[in-house]
Formats: sequence, structure tokens, C-alpha cells
Amino acid sequence: MRTILLFLALCAANFSFAQDQEERDDSFIRESNKNLLKIDIKEPFMQVAVKCNDFKPAAYEGGVAAYKDILNKYMYAYLNSDFYALTGDFTFTLVLDDKGKVVDVKGMPKVQNSEVFFDDMQYVVRRIKKNWTPASCNGQPVASQIKVKMNFSSMSADID
Repeated sequence: MRTILLFLALCAANFSFAQDQEERDDSFIRESNKNLLKIDIKEPFMQVAVKCNDFKPAAYEGGVAAYKDILNKYMYAYLNSDFYALTGDFTFTLVLDDKGKVVDVKGMPKVQNSEVFFDDMQYVVRRIKKNWTPASCNGQPVASQIKVKMNFSSMSADID
């Protein structure tokens, strides 16, 4: 009986010490770079007015807040910020046609590596499938421009 108890005690002690040891795999070291994004889209959006007696600005279903939310979500999802590390205030001009579709996106100011960021933003904005309700002049739909201001920061960080 003592032999069995001694054997069980040794097994239990051995098992409990085995649980405390960490397994460690030093066979390779993995380095990974990842850019951290901080995006602050400012409201309200600025509508570039057209000379007209009865001008009505373009509108997005759900309002500016809805567009801001979807733009923010898509920027985090689709920006390929591995090619640039930018920080600062940027203004994007969304060029809408008379059907409310975004046909062009222009970014300002131009700084080092901003062209790649501006190209990415064109891709992001085109991924948003809902059209705007076009601006109108005297009851007729017209092309228009909307300015979206944002503070953008992308920082490169090493993730071990």
C-alpha cells in the first residue's frame, strides 16, 4: 500500500511540476511591421456651391454621420498603409456627377508619399457602393463637390 501511495505521490508531483514549465520554441524569430492608424474625420462636410438661385446640396442617405462611419470603417479595412507613414490634416474633395456617383477623389496637401495615400483613398471611396443624392440647381440635378477634412496619422511599429 505504501508503494502505491509513494508511486501516486511521485506521479502527481511530477505532473504538477510539468504544468509550470513553459514550452519555448527558439527555432525562429519572426519580425513583423504594422502601421497603426488614427483617423479623425471632421464634420460638417463642406459643399462647394454652384452659382444658382435655388441650390440644394448633395446628401447621403443617413446623413453625414452615416457616410463618416462607413468611410472610417472602409479606411481601416482597405488602406494599405505599409507604403507610407503620414501625419497631419488632409482634405479630400469628392467629385460627384449629376447622378450622385463619386467620379473622382482629390487629396490635399501633397507631401512626401501622399500620392500613394491619395490613390488608396480613391480605392476606399469607390468601394462605398451607395450613391449620394445629387445636388440640384433650380430643381435639376447637377455635378458638385464635397470637401471632407480629416486628421490622419499612420505610425509604423515593430510587432514581435
